[in-house]
Amino acid sequence: MKYYSKEGETVDGICWNYYGKTAGVVETVLATNRGLASYGAVLPAGVVIELPEISSSSTDKTVQRLWE
Repeated sequence: MKYYSKEGETVDGICWNYYGKTAGVVETVLATNRGLASYGAVLPAGVVIELPEISSSSTDKTVQRLWE
């Protein structure tokens, strides 16, 4: 999905709003959008960001059992 940033947004914030998490997702979005990190922490308006489909199994590192 193509997303157009709004003034003052961050990649972390966009990932949180779109995917509901940031862990493991921000890295994937940055890898998909070469050069996105060059904008810095706060994005200007109108940056086109490709938000890839991410399977929950590839980014969900929830501990299933603490003690066995």
